[in-house]
Amino acid sequence: MSAMNRQSGELLEQIKSVVGETGILTGDAITGRSAGIWSGETLQALALVRPQNTEEVARVMRFCHQAGQVVVPAGGMTGLAGGHQSSRSEIVLSTERMNRIESMDTHTRTMVVQAGVILQNVHERAAEEGLMFALDLGARASCTIGGNIATNAGGVRVLRYGMMREQVLGLEVVLADGSVVSSMFNVLKNNTGYDLRQMFVGSEGTLGIVTRAVLRLHEAPLATETALLAVPTWDKVMELLRYFDAVLPGALAAFEVMWRDHYVLNTGPFSEIEPPLETETPFYILLDVFISDLDHGRAKLEELLTTCLEQGEIADGALATSESERVRFWQIREDFEPEQKKFERIYGYDVSLPLEAMPDYVESVRAELTTAFADAELLAYGHIGDGNLHFTIYPGQACARDAVDEMVYFPLKALHGSVSAEHGIGLEKKAYLGYTRSETEIELMRRTKRMMDPENILNPGKLFDL
Repeated sequence: MSAMNRQSGELLEQIKSVVGETGILTGDAITGRSAGIWSGETLQALALVRPQNTEEVARVMRFCHQAGQVVVPAGGMTGLAGGHQSSRSEIVLSTERMNRIESMDTHTRTMVVQAGVILQNVHERAAEEGLMFALDLGARASCTIGGNIATNAGGVRVLRYGMMREQVLGLEVVLADGSVVSSMFNVLKNNTGYDLRQMFVGSEGTLGIVTRAVLRLHEAPLATETALLAVPTWDKVMELLRYFDAVLPGALAAFEVMWRDHYVLNTGPFSEIEPPLETETPFYILLDVFISDLDHGRAKLEELLTTCLEQGEIADGALATSESERVRFWQIREDFEPEQKKFERIYGYDVSLPLEAMPDYVESVRAELTTAFADAELLAYGHIGDGNLHFTIYPGQACARDAVDEMVYFPLKALHGSVSAEHGIGLEKKAYLGYTRSETEIELMRRTKRMMDPENILNPGKLFDL
């Protein structure tokens, strides 16, 4: 046995003494484990370590720090930027057994959770008390709170409630050397020096491992109404965003837009959903409106939609008449199965830019893509209410990923946009971080990383190279 193998074996035995036999998987025990729901690949790791609490994470990290062992934190592995990608020489530290909702306080409207709690479970527990956790996204049934924090997740309600960082009141984090930073406050206002909590939100596991959190809850709406609108021009899209936000103050919870190509595919032969609107327009808006008046709320929304139709602001519209119809409307926006059925491979993109620049940006990227690769296709959609645009790109038969990346990301420099609106940087976007951040900003990030993880053992190579 080589010295390196012997050292690894000793480290794994130390870790086993902390997490127990079932808390560490190696060799055949991790064969076939998924490396992420979007990757289609199997997990590559020296070991998969599954601690149950902060203390175990801290002890594991102390051993790994002493051995100079690289550790890759992992939650639900639903990320799209390669932030949880690992190799055979690295330990993957999964929070899958740290899945307890520890407490909920209906007076302060807070919930204390471990990092491995599934987002949907948080939704359901809050709903039992007439409350709501604001973060919501398509991967709600698989993503974890720790991963949501590490990537500063966004989703469909950012327009109303902000990103994940606005939903976190307190954090407990284990640093690279095993030190524990516990700042588990459940108050909204805490103006005592640097807000260390926010340093870890969006850090993608490069500065510390989130183990527990205090989440902010809100009163649940009495009802939610969902409308699907066919819109003739982009100017109308922008006008309708301002209009609904003004006439329904505080009630517009989601404002999603689909370009026609996305709408047609997700209501066509590759989909099980019939098109709710047959009217052909370039854009389709999906609205969620929170209702606070059960007697008149829906009637008011119907009135507003009728006015929009009469004035030519929309070409057609449908207001969901049941919960099952609401779900179908949202499936048109969120379902990826039609893309997977039609295309042999797809590239996903998540960017942000000013609203007024979006239509020209989409068409210029589409034109450059199809000029370079004749059989390529681009589908556009997104959380337009907060300036977040998504692309699903079928690259064609002879297409290099980096060539498509450049087409998507380079124009954002001049538009003062972001190469990542909500999915992080990970490995996939780090070459393009400089399109959004200045070298001074990136160097400050590097200094922070060196200060907090001088041995570079926490998720190294993600975001940027040291």
